Amino acid sequence: MEENDNSIETFWNNFLSKNPNNEIKESPVSFYFCDNEKDANECAELVDRGIKQATATSLWWYEKNNELLPKVGDRYIVTDWNGNPKAIIETTRIEPTPYNRITPKFAETEGEGDKSLEYWKRVHQEYYTREMKPYNEKFNENMIIICEYFKTIYTE
Repeated sequence: MEENDNSIETFWNNFLSKNPNNEIKESPVSFYFCDNEKDANECAELVDRGIKQATATSLWWYEKNNELLPKVGDRYIVTDWNGNPKAIIETTRIEPTPYNRITPKFAETEGEGDKSLEYWKRVHQEYYTREMKPYNEKFNENMIIICEYFKTIYTE
């Protein structure tokens, strides 16, 4: 893990050296998308290429994990499954939305698969179901999804 920490720190320092007027000096939180290697690596690549510009986390997850909701201006380092940094993103908008009200435009902005709402609903229902199963809780179409829009501000 130490090697990845150094890699992330180097990535952040490279960003700072190319953006000397950046006001935030402390390295942001790093994470990967999804719950499996294939999807995490694919999403990191989509962010790196500027295709994936949104993500959708259940409000249930934030509450279950006592995590603060994201806010505009938050920055994160997106990694692949192995913790290798791929991009720095900055949150641009937050829209809490019931699952059954997610729009085709949001699905397209999230940039995964064929970018259709049908694809988005299928893979996200599967994901939320897996996420909730260990707690004996069930996915439902009215659950609130935190639609987080972001821009990629740095890649190498």
